[in-house]
Amino acid sequence: MKRAKEILRRHWGFGSFRPLQEEIVRSVLDGHDTLGLMPTGGGKSVAFQVPGLVLGGLTVVVTPLISLMKDQVDNLRARRVKAVFFHSAMSSREIRMAWERLANDGCSFLYLAPERLRNHRFLQELRHLPIRLIVVDEAHCISQWGYDFRPSYLGIAELRKIAPKAAVVALTATATPEVVDDICRELDFRPDARVVKASFARDNISYIVRPTDLKINEALHILSRTSGSAIVYVRSRKRTRQVAETLVAEGVSATSYHAGLPFEVKEDRQNLWKTGQVRVMVATNAFGMGIDKPDVRLVIHYDLPPSLEEYYQEAGRVGRDGGKSFAVLLRGSRDKAVLRRHVTEAFPERGFIKQTYQNLCVFFNVGIGEGYQLLREFDFQRFCTVFNIRDVECEAALKILTRAGYIDYMEEKESRSRIIVLASREELYSARVSCDSEKVLTAVLRNYPGIFTDYVFVFESKIAADAGIDEDKVYGILIELGKMKLIHYVPRSRTPYIYFATAREEVRDMVIPRVVLEMRKDAMKKRAEAMIDYAYNDKGCRVKRMLGYFGENESKDCCSCDVCRARRTVMPDSGLLYGRVVRLMESCPDGMSIHVFDRHFGNVSVEAFKVLQQMTDEGLVSVDEFGIYHYKP
Repeated sequence: MKRAKEILRRHWGFGSFRPLQEEIVRSVLDGHDTLGLMPTGGGKSVAFQVPGLVLGGLTVVVTPLISLMKDQVDNLRARRVKAVFFHSAMSSREIRMAWERLANDGCSFLYLAPERLRNHRFLQELRHLPIRLIVVDEAHCISQWGYDFRPSYLGIAELRKIAPKAAVVALTATATPEVVDDICRELDFRPDARVVKASFARDNISYIVRPTDLKINEALHILSRTSGSAIVYVRSRKRTRQVAETLVAEGVSATSYHAGLPFEVKEDRQNLWKTGQVRVMVATNAFGMGIDKPDVRLVIHYDLPPSLEEYYQEAGRVGRDGGKSFAVLLRGSRDKAVLRRHVTEAFPERGFIKQTYQNLCVFFNVGIGEGYQLLREFDFQRFCTVFNIRDVECEAALKILTRAGYIDYMEEKESRSRIIVLASREELYSARVSCDSEKVLTAVLRNYPGIFTDYVFVFESKIAADAGIDEDKVYGILIELGKMKLIHYVPRSRTPYIYFATAREEVRDMVIPRVVLEMRKDAMKKRAEAMIDYAYNDKGCRVKRMLGYFGENESKDCCSCDVCRARRTVMPDSGLLYGRVVRLMESCPDGMSIHVFDRHFGNVSVEAFKVLQQMTDEGLVSVDEFGIYHYKP
């Protein structure tokens, strides 16, 4: 561990590991396959990057988070650690450059999207690399019983065959005992493998469920009674805009975020929120992965999430700094039925699934016995229109066909625009280009350093503003400069793909296994019912039930969820005592000590203090470093 701590200090500037990090690092360096269950914001990157550097050779990191690969690699390079990545949106030139770096630069880390592991040629090339450690990020994706199962993750088993001596470290934020067992089995963990986990309990978070059918009113009420940064999670892109606009109209600083927005818009809104210029982010679950903001004080779930795993991850984005925070779930009278309907819609009938496969083959003109390893861009909306299929049903069928192994449906992912300069500086400056082209080149060189040696993500809007040229014209100029071989320009795209994993079969010969239809439907139904029980069962501590779902048998109630609060003998809105506490607090604008409080209430000071404590829990009262209580109406 001495070497590991030296590397931690040299590259990250930390004198010691966090407790769970140190357990994982020690286990990996001792040669054990290791599953780490680390809470959101627990610093899991350090837990595998440090042992990767200690072991030497190459660490292969499999992650589905393509949008974060570049950031991870950039962070490592900033720490003087060599790293590259591969994913499906890369151009052939980018792939060639990445291989050259691996061969010549002695890279320490290789980040992979899981779909790369189905490419046999790619796997053959990996055989020649000195792989010492394999890392599986978001490891729950490999489990058939996880909430986010991805068939492409099963290719990791081939990676183990290529590097049988390499240890494996799998990391995830949430997993039930069933999923933990499945991860260890699918990754072929050795008999001496270790599972390192922290408690799922977060004592600084108050979990609250509010019954209401007027959700926007309740959200406004909660936001008015709390302070600090907040996230409001909704389940549709359209609703992000609607809720954000309503909040703004009511005087709340808010913006919206979902996967369908242009990347520069998402980045701009994310930065406004992270820097505190906007208080509330109204978002789908696309927002949150990789967000490192420790002082979020409130997460409101406007709609019922499909599982406790997703709820716990999203709610867990509050209070990473240890400060008192609130996770509030708004439950409506129809939410239970809506969630159950989603389960039904996610698993259409076998006949419909097979018909969708046949339609796909017709759409791409694939004959019987043809199509093996065919990869095509997929116009999802056009496909639905041509065959008169509802979006929801079509997407569900495509996902089941993916799990059954017939295709791989790669959903719409945004690929950011990027540029590398191919010409030397002398060639660039002497090239005969138009006046507008020269302005664009100048803007590119001014705003994006390092563009001569590597691909750099660019924003056409920023280049246009800097050059004083229309954005559409900038796009055309960049295309033209690419044709002149001065630059290589990869425009952004938002295209889904279909990959045919097998040659086309007759519909009558297709097999949709029970494990990918009925058994997964049962698993999804079980997760949905656990979520419904959490939200609608008001008879027991919510946190204790949630911990039980994740395999923790907690004997004590949390004392801070809404159910536990309701059991207290004094409720803030139930009597005259609450009014007396408020009036006393209002009469002390500079704050009040507990001694003044005790003298004022005399014989009922114990009951009055319970009211004060509950007001503190709800954010109506704060306590400063000197123990002085301040009222925040």
